[in-house]
Amino acid sequence: MQTTDGTQANQVPTVSIIVPAYNVAPFISETLDSVFSQTFKDFEVIVINDGSPDTRELESTLERYLDRITYLKQANRGAAAARNAGLAVARGEFVAFLDGDDLWFSNFLSEQMAFIRSDAGYDLVYADGINFGDPVYAGRRNMETNPSRGEVNFLSLLRADCNVITSTVVARRELIAQVGYFDEDFPNSQDFDLWLRLAKDGRARISYQRKVLVKRRIYQGSLASDPTKSFAGEIRVLNKMSDRTDLTPEERSAIATTLARRQAEVAVIEGKRSLAKEDFAAAAESFQFAYEQLGSWKLRFVLIWLRVAPTLLRRINKLRPIW
Repeated sequence: MQTTDGTQANQVPTVSIIVPAYNVAPFISETLDSVFSQTFKDFEVIVINDGSPDTRELESTLERYLDRITYLKQANRGAAAARNAGLAVARGEFVAFLDGDDLWFSNFLSEQMAFIRSDAGYDLVYADGINFGDPVYAGRRNMETNPSRGEVNFLSLLRADCNVITSTVVARRELIAQVGYFDEDFPNSQDFDLWLRLAKDGRARISYQRKVLVKRRIYQGSLASDPTKSFAGEIRVLNKMSDRTDLTPEERSAIATTLARRQAEVAVIEGKRSLAKEDFAAAAESFQFAYEQLGSWKLRFVLIWLRVAPTLLRRINKLRPIW
């Protein structure tokens, strides 16, 4: 096998690109084309078929790339296991993670490699991305809705002051190995768990740039299209972090605050769904829980209207969502 700059396989590439593939057969060609159009060429590509139900279509699409990628195939064990399988065979000093339905701009690697190798000496860097696909989310930049502010550290990640898009990450492979790779017990948010462990470990210098370098595909069935799954995954990660014995009082407080916020956000979504189904009792229970966590005047308004005119509230919310 050759790297894309023509060097032989026994010569170590600078970057190993890890692409987990599960139900992405319609998108994987566009994803890989975005990789092979990079202006930075010293990389290898590792695609991991995580027991995908669309394996026949996936492998048919991958045929024309087989001389340029390392293709791994395993039983379905989740994104964490797929990325770990890629890390196990990766040879680069750096690793880059790209979901099998996302796209890189052609300058992604050149920009991120220049940044991580800058005089500041970073170990993990990420960037901004822009959504496409679902018209509800299309055109929105990730840092507009999930901002990154200030220094990236354990506290800022816990507080969601800094939010990492995995498809924009370039990191030193050795440091990921030192903290134990992705936790395969998590069906999602395993990346959030890894970034937290890297930050808490203290050896990884993490930073970001605000350049939009990635296109994030949002579509029906994708994880990004279902915030309840994302929030539920984050809650599991935060519960895991709360069991650590090396936390400061400030860190414990940050975990408790973020846990309460995420649980309230899940309750709001569940309340809206119950409202849409005219299950007003369940909606009131969910919104009451969220109100106790957040104390929002909007939630107070919803609870009052659920008592006095629930059907009207449902109609209002259908015309113009109140939350």
